[in-house]
Amino acid sequence: MGSDDGKSRCPWSLGVSGDYLAYHDDEWGVPAQDDRRQFEFLILESAQAGLSWSTILHKRAAYRRAFAEFDPHKVARFNSRSVKRLLSDPGIVRNRLKIKSAIANAGLFLEIQETHGSFSDYLWDFVDGRPIVNRWRSQSQVPASTHLSDQISKDLKRRGFKFVGSTIIYAHLQATGLVNDHLVGCFRYRECQKT
Repeated sequence: MGSDDGKSRCPWSLGVSGDYLAYHDDEWGVPAQDDRRQFEFLILESAQAGLSWSTILHKRAAYRRAFAEFDPHKVARFNSRSVKRLLSDPGIVRNRLKIKSAIANAGLFLEIQETHGSFSDYLWDFVDGRPIVNRWRSQSQVPASTHLSDQISKDLKRRGFKFVGSTIIYAHLQATGLVNDHLVGCFRYRECQKT
């Protein structure tokens, strides 16, 4: 779990790239109450299906540009011309189903905002407004999905969302801090509890 700077980190963050390390150190597991950030990770985690997170992280800036700075109102208005444009963009994953689902999910995201005040409120209601803080000591203990992600995935699918399986949703919950899955020995474990 060690690194060159002497800080203990989650093993998955080491040896990939500086961006990957910065993502672990600065973002992953930080509780997000902001809908723009929630929407960003909904798009990015869905795009990751079947790929590595490092691939998506490397394409993050291109996704930001391609998907209107992750503005769900703008993305919900994308049309067939937008799909064609996105399919020709080498900076993102050019998968027609993932692109079309991101656009459709944007409209559904707005519906949840309308009924729950915000998408963030909708998600945080599942954990009574407080992050779940796990106490994993090794990476092998961290699950790929849980009852909570099953429950949220099922509800999102019922509402019509696509590419929101339980594993994708659990990764979303980890990324946006609804679940703190930093290992107990990681320097970010306690820091993410303070934010």
